[in-house]
Amino acid sequence: MGLTKQYLRYTASALFGVIASQKGNIVYVTLQGEKGRYVAVPACEHVFIWDTRKGEKVLILQGLKQEVTSLCPSPDGLHLAVGYEDGSIRVFSLLSGEGNVTFNGHKAAVMTLQYDQLGGRLVSGSKDTDVIVWDVINESGLYRLRGHKDAVTQALFLREKNLLVTSGKDTFVKWWDLDTQHCFKTLVGHRTEVWGLAFVSQEKRLITGAADSELRVWNITYIQEQATDPNEPESKKSKGSLAKAEKTSEVDEISDLDETPEERLLRCNKAGSIMREGRDRVVTLATDRTGRILACHGTDSVLEVFCVLTEDEICKKKEKKMRKAKKKAKPKSEEEEEEPEGSVEMSLQEEIQRVTSIKASAKIKSFDLILSPKGELKATLLLQNNTIESYILIPSAQVPQVVRASKITIGGHRSDVRTLAFSSDNIAVLSAAAESVKIWNRSTLQCIRTMACEYALCSLFVPGDRQVIIGTKTGKLQLYDLASGSLLETLAAHDGALWSISLSPDQRGFVTGGADKCVKFWDFELVKDENGTQKRLSMKQTRILQLDEDVLCVRYSPNQKLLAISLLDCTVKIFYTDTLKFFLSLYGHKLPVLCMDISYDGALIATGSADRNVKIWGLDFGDCHRSLFAHDDSVMTLQFVHKSHLFFTAGKDHKIKQWDADKFEHIQTLEGHHQEVWCLALSPSGDYIVSSSHDKSLRLWERTREPLILEEEREMQREAEYEESVAKEEQPVVAGETQGETGLAGKKTIETVKAAERIMEAIELYREETAKLKEHQAICKAAGKEVPLPVNPILQAYGNISPSAYVLEVFKKVKSSELEESLLVLPFSYVPDLLVLFNEHVQWGSEVELLCRALLFLLRIHFGRITSNQLLVTVIENLKKTTISKVSEVRGNQGCKGASPACMQLQTGPYAVHLCTTLVPAAVITNWCSKVSYSGGKEQSSFAKEPSAEDCRVPAGKFPRAHCRGFP
Repeated sequence: MGLTKQYLRYTASALFGVIASQKGNIVYVTLQGEKGRYVAVPACEHVFIWDTRKGEKVLILQGLKQEVTSLCPSPDGLHLAVGYEDGSIRVFSLLSGEGNVTFNGHKAAVMTLQYDQLGGRLVSGSKDTDVIVWDVINESGLYRLRGHKDAVTQALFLREKNLLVTSGKDTFVKWWDLDTQHCFKTLVGHRTEVWGLAFVSQEKRLITGAADSELRVWNITYIQEQATDPNEPESKKSKGSLAKAEKTSEVDEISDLDETPEERLLRCNKAGSIMREGRDRVVTLATDRTGRILACHGTDSVLEVFCVLTEDEICKKKEKKMRKAKKKAKPKSEEEEEEPEGSVEMSLQEEIQRVTSIKASAKIKSFDLILSPKGELKATLLLQNNTIESYILIPSAQVPQVVRASKITIGGHRSDVRTLAFSSDNIAVLSAAAESVKIWNRSTLQCIRTMACEYALCSLFVPGDRQVIIGTKTGKLQLYDLASGSLLETLAAHDGALWSISLSPDQRGFVTGGADKCVKFWDFELVKDENGTQKRLSMKQTRILQLDEDVLCVRYSPNQKLLAISLLDCTVKIFYTDTLKFFLSLYGHKLPVLCMDISYDGALIATGSADRNVKIWGLDFGDCHRSLFAHDDSVMTLQFVHKSHLFFTAGKDHKIKQWDADKFEHIQTLEGHHQEVWCLALSPSGDYIVSSSHDKSLRLWERTREPLILEEEREMQREAEYEESVAKEEQPVVAGETQGETGLAGKKTIETVKAAERIMEAIELYREETAKLKEHQAICKAAGKEVPLPVNPILQAYGNISPSAYVLEVFKKVKSSELEESLLVLPFSYVPDLLVLFNEHVQWGSEVELLCRALLFLLRIHFGRITSNQLLVTVIENLKKTTISKVSEVRGNQGCKGASPACMQLQTGPYAVHLCTTLVPAAVITNWCSKVSYSGGKEQSSFAKEPSAEDCRVPAGKFPRAHCRGFP
């Protein structure tokens, strides 16, 4: 059966009109060796890099579908970690602009990202209440930390200690020991959500910001461990450190009764508070890279800047204060004269001094700071109105002067675009919002004109494309000249909002409808310019039609015989244009019709309503051909494609849909906008669509030459729904382990399921080829001569490799971040074959690190079933011998001695290259494999007890590296 009707696919072509989205944060990035010039901002699903000096976009980091929620540059300035709405994280290279690393672990939006000091680890906090630590070098997850009861708002690594601090909307600040992966301290001194954290004074002070006007300051005292012999057993070390901890933590015994002495690594006591000027919650609290400057802002437009004094500056101030005190004091007795120096105390406000406040032009959403070696502070602000502002000040000056260095505004509107229009030549695009009208070049996406206007609701290009008309919320018509960018004329057309405008087919005039229950007819005319001798275009009202309800939408029929008017009473009235006599009433919608359009031949009228339905009517008798449930929210705009019965609708459900009015079928859905779609415009040729949304973005869609088959489209839609459902399913768990504070970092996704399927297919091929080889050997033996063996085409494609080598190749292609989750969903029936293959490849010395990592994980998740299988006892014994010897050999080759992890730092020019050579400790393998014993001459697997999650856990930083490589 041939195709009865062929459709052409529309695809996303470009994103423009957005300077920066509000969901994520702004950060300074280093490009071409320059610091403090370039900023990275979220732009819907992409990341834009802006040059603040020139106000130009220099780089776009392409995203997929989900909106960007968090950004964090790496310490070396070469990479940028990006967190998304769906919980995924991608690490982009700022040199190439490509995202090479992807982490999937969170089930909800990533709220915070932070690198450690060397850039080897990345921590992420999410709305799903979990904190995950990722290994950036190995491109895999280390562990998941559970404990918060609400969204995690901030996470910070300590520089000197292997500790992590997190804050959440559950009012708690938690301290995590990353060596043992557990929470050893919880600060409960906040009554409301904790929105920000910052370390100052060389990590001896922690500052927290909550939902009030108070910044709480906490003194941190680290309990130093006694100097111990490196060869001393762990038990003795813990006793030594415990003895010192008990002596130095008498005060802590009162506040931390619920904690055991072994868990006390530090004391954290409240030092006081700094009062902010703002009365609302803290939105962002952060320091610059040096920790010298502290800044915060609330939901208003003021950024408060503080300076944290160094220890030397505090000492100097104390001495100065002491001298002043001695001058004022009168000598009463000798005892009073010999006053100890420590009697002069510095208040918290003196140690953390308020510098100034930066007043932005709109509400601040996020900021970033950078302090130059000369003492100049640069602050870049991401504002709520789609603007980026940069300020410069010198904190050390007596009266710090704030100077605005740059402002990026031309690339977008300050508010939502409510109307769009295409020029007749398909080249120019008009967009109008509450404050301005912009004209864009469709091919270059550059803004070529910006003109101030009132709150725009509707628009059109005047025939000839030299002028545009805007209908406003106050009922005015504004006529602009595009060549000069000037406002030619303003007419008070309606007493209420002017909701709709429609150009007449003869192009001599137009019709408007407004909230004053009137429809007005206008003609173009040439009038003498008051300022000159030439004539200019003007508008003249010719007729008026009074109605009983507010007019929401007006449309001419293509032959100009009929005029359709949508009213607030949920009906559409059709009138004759010449006599203004009533012709038809279309009723059936339950809520007002917000948009409508008439087909090119005048046969059909389609109406879109706030009741989420689209109705297709015949214009000859007013009969309803079909009612379609179009969107999950109000249908905001509807337009027919020129010379066809296809039409597009857009709704508040963030989607744009294409429909066939003859077959009443849904053709395709254009997904891309992240918030309500307000309006769209089709080019006269039908090749382009421009849409605008509440996310401040304008999107261009282009018609391709690719045919669209409805059955394939439905199949793709079902596959997408299945992939979404996989991520929402219950995550697989490790048998015998209870859910505690820590867990696996990854999550089950469609990629991990596909990776597991590829491993299963490879093992099945290995089984088949092994069986064929045995059969071939038997045939050769029976025939007494060598018979040619048929080669599997898959193995032939890989260069005639062996079946076992093919399994290894498949394993190597599994992403490092997805390896554990792929093995977790792998059925146990494939595990015995894997163990045999692992033994074979480890003996050859192939991919020892990758195979050891997979082996340890398989032993952990299938411990009981492996140990109860008599056939695997010999395999485990062999694995024990080969892995220990090969791991020691590889470690020796890489220059590491002993079982401790080492990180060699090679200084090469201006960059330090860190070669991580951490491998699986031999003790871990021995601990696993030595459980197998023999008794009574029979092979038996006897285990004292099944190891718990604590026993199974590989210590932090000691995970085998699948791809150890240098990184600058």
